[in-house]
Amino acid sequence: MTPAEDPPQNPPAVVEPRPLPLVVRWLLMVFAGLCLVLAAIGVVAPGMPTTVFVLMAAWAAARSSPRLHRWLLNHRLFGPLLRNWENGRTVSRRAKWSATAAMAFCAVVIGFTAHKPWLAGIAIGSMAVVLAWLWRRPEPQGG
Repeated sequence: MTPAEDPPQNPPAVVEPRPLPLVVRWLLMVFAGLCLVLAAIGVVAPGMPTTVFVLMAAWAAARSSPRLHRWLLNHRLFGPLLRNWENGRTVSRRAKWSATAAMAFCAVVIGFTAHKPWLAGIAIGSMAVVLAWLWRRPEPQGG
């Protein structure tokens, strides 16, 4: 047979994952709640990340609570960030600049208040690595 005469291929069967045990779902829901509390603290506390905790909360909620996951996706502040991340691991330019400004502020505070220069170097170096990774993430189409 020529390639044009090959019989049609059946698409692979989609296998639904088994539901997680109830105890695991509850632990993931508690973890999601803890991450949301830490994200809320991060909104007002300099040096405390927000985005990473929101992403972890969404991950845990997607596996344990469809209702909480929907709430996060539809949230006024968190929703766009999460939808961008779920649709291609993209980060908006606005989020990149916000993270850059927050980390720059924290780097200045750490630089002036650290008791050990090597500790300040580790903290500022870690922020620089995260920023380098963040700025390498693609941006959403049209944004």
